[in-house]
Amino acid sequence: MKEPRLISLARHAVLIVFSAIAVYPALNVLSISLRPGNRLRSTDLAIIPADWTLASYVELFTEQPFLTWLGNSLLVSGLVTLTGVALASIAGYAFSRYSFTGRRAMMLAILTTQMFPATMLLLPLYILIARLGLVNTYLGLLVFYTSTALPFCVWQMKGFYDTIPAWLEEAARIDGCSRAAAFWRVILPLAAPGLVITALFSFMTAWSEYIVAAQVMQDEAMFTLPLGIKGFQASLSSQWGLYAAASLLVSVPVVILFLSLSRYLVSGLTLGSVKE
Repeated sequence: MKEPRLISLARHAVLIVFSAIAVYPALNVLSISLRPGNRLRSTDLAIIPADWTLASYVELFTEQPFLTWLGNSLLVSGLVTLTGVALASIAGYAFSRYSFTGRRAMMLAILTTQMFPATMLLLPLYILIARLGLVNTYLGLLVFYTSTALPFCVWQMKGFYDTIPAWLEEAARIDGCSRAAAFWRVILPLAAPGLVITALFSFMTAWSEYIVAAQVMQDEAMFTLPLGIKGFQASLSSQWGLYAAASLLVSVPVVILFLSLSRYLVSGLTLGSVKE
């Protein structure tokens, strides 16, 4: 039954309003990045000012170590993503398919860690990293970020494996596959949407994080993007043009990653995998 035209118009109007609310902050940051000097406020309501300039973007790449921060962030986030996906895919499968002593207690322990903010783990994890001599190292950040992202990723992958019929891998084993081969050739391809979500969550955990990085990293040459951009904000003055330009550029890798992986974010991938 076709819905009344008035209801359809009202629904579209609501969506347009909320879309404008969501887009406005990004457009405002774009406008600030194009303004000459460090003008934060303007009486001009135009998104692109009449005297717009790309000076802030040029300075980021020529006078600021922006590319160094970008490389450091890509390195850390990439390692966290690979580690998180590898560990979560294996651990989630174990919790989903195996019954072993302490399984329920371990699952509850993992779930419990999600009830507290990650900042509560800052002190004990920092003490652990300090005793291991990993302060001011990328490996220290890797331990921090992976340990905070892994509980959610394990639970997410465990739930996704539960939706995949166990007889699919049983059929593969009858055909001669080992359990490891059945997992690699049958289960993992079907779990691609779950792996993508795990990868995105792991990447975002490390990409935009500031508090942990500020405590662990001390060498400016090893700063990640959040630490470097924070340097544009001083106690007496702030470089708003550089701040805004860098903030926009930081979002580009995330958008590219999401667009490149979005085709895998499809529910019900197992439907039709086996003919009834």
